[in-house]
Amino acid sequence: MGGVRRVRTAAAATLAALGLVAALPGAAEAAGTPQPVPVYRGADGAVAVAGKPSTAGAPELKAGAVYKDSLAPGERYYRLNLDDSSTVYVSAVLQPPGGAKVSYSDGLAVDVLNIENRSCPGSPGRADFGYDPVPISAVGARVMQEDAGCQTGGTYYVKVTRETAKDGDPAAWPLELRVQREPKLGGSNAPVAAPSVWPSASPTLPGSDAAPRSGGTGFNDARALDSGVWSDELRPGQTLFYRVPLDWGQQLGLAAELSAGKPTKDSGYASPGLSVALYSPYRSLVDGEYTSYDGKQAGLTLPRTPPVAYENRFASDRKVGSVRVAGWYYVAVTMAGKVGEFTQEAVPVPLTLRTQIIGTPGRAPGYAEDLAAAGFGVGGEDRAAAREGTTAVEADAAAANRSVMRVVAGAGFGTGTLLLLVLGGWILLSRRRSA
Repeated sequence: MGGVRRVRTAAAATLAALGLVAALPGAAEAAGTPQPVPVYRGADGAVAVAGKPSTAGAPELKAGAVYKDSLAPGERYYRLNLDDSSTVYVSAVLQPPGGAKVSYSDGLAVDVLNIENRSCPGSPGRADFGYDPVPISAVGARVMQEDAGCQTGGTYYVKVTRETAKDGDPAAWPLELRVQREPKLGGSNAPVAAPSVWPSASPTLPGSDAAPRSGGTGFNDARALDSGVWSDELRPGQTLFYRVPLDWGQQLGLAAELSAGKPTKDSGYASPGLSVALYSPYRSLVDGEYTSYDGKQAGLTLPRTPPVAYENRFASDRKVGSVRVAGWYYVAVTMAGKVGEFTQEAVPVPLTLRTQIIGTPGRAPGYAEDLAAAGFGVGGEDRAAAREGTTAVEADAAAANRSVMRVVAGAGFGTGTLLLLVLGGWILLSRRRSA
């Protein structure tokens, strides 16, 4: 019996690892009771940190790291130790629990401050809720810019503020902080002005049959997309995340469609019903659109993004200024929770995404350091992930597996060669003895 129990346990663990157990319909789902919307997946290896109510004793955040904290209404402070040459982005992702009460007056702000309590160029960054408790991201920055403040190295502070209405939820919600450092350009010919003209015509999006791609819960498990047509399913109150690699000089065309749900009333209407947001590689909002949904059909198309260019950062238009660095751009698609008032919440609604990466990769600016080490840029593995539709977690696991296989193959080759040499020596020695 012990052997049978071990086999069953191993089988259950294998199914759980493959995600097959979660895919099986439960009794509640089969009975029509909606399961909770999956929560935001935090970054693997995120460091726990506790922000302070003032700058005194504020914990240090380091570039290249991801941190986790919780945030109640009010302010929390963190500390940075910056050099005198790099642009630094600090993103904060606030994750309200399902069913939490939010409104348009609720939001999140991130401000990078010098020791004189003055905001640095690129700060503060803001993000606002609608009527749905979905993850939102705000970014504060210290941008290196001629004749601007905060250009020296030393101590800086990050102030993260959660703004809530008087009758809002007072509970602390999970918060994810990420610090990214963009190195300076080498040489003395760095651009200093935004481009004046760029191709802004509406994108021509693909119309082929859709291929299945399941979205993630947030930035960390967003599903990779290439150019194409993709199918998924979306439930009321749910946000799905995807990622698209945009290299230097490339633009993105994007559209989303909701098909008919299963109605519970003769009529219904939600505005907004379908929302689409596009985020930069450092998690700053680039653009966002929404449309109403009546349970039958809804669709929207975002304007074509500007070509990715270093000099976009000097533009006064946020939609241009955020498209300043090559890397993974994130797409968040939300169906309003109100849709559940006139459709069956337990029955997902078909979602179609159309993406078009426009243009060929251009020449990267001459950074003084490796841009990929900062989490930016587009490489061959990123393009492969987009073709294969992997998440960052899956791509990292595949890369680790390839490394292990190379080690095993190398070890196997070395062992095989050694065995052949030993066998050859033994045969030669035997012949000599016979002679």
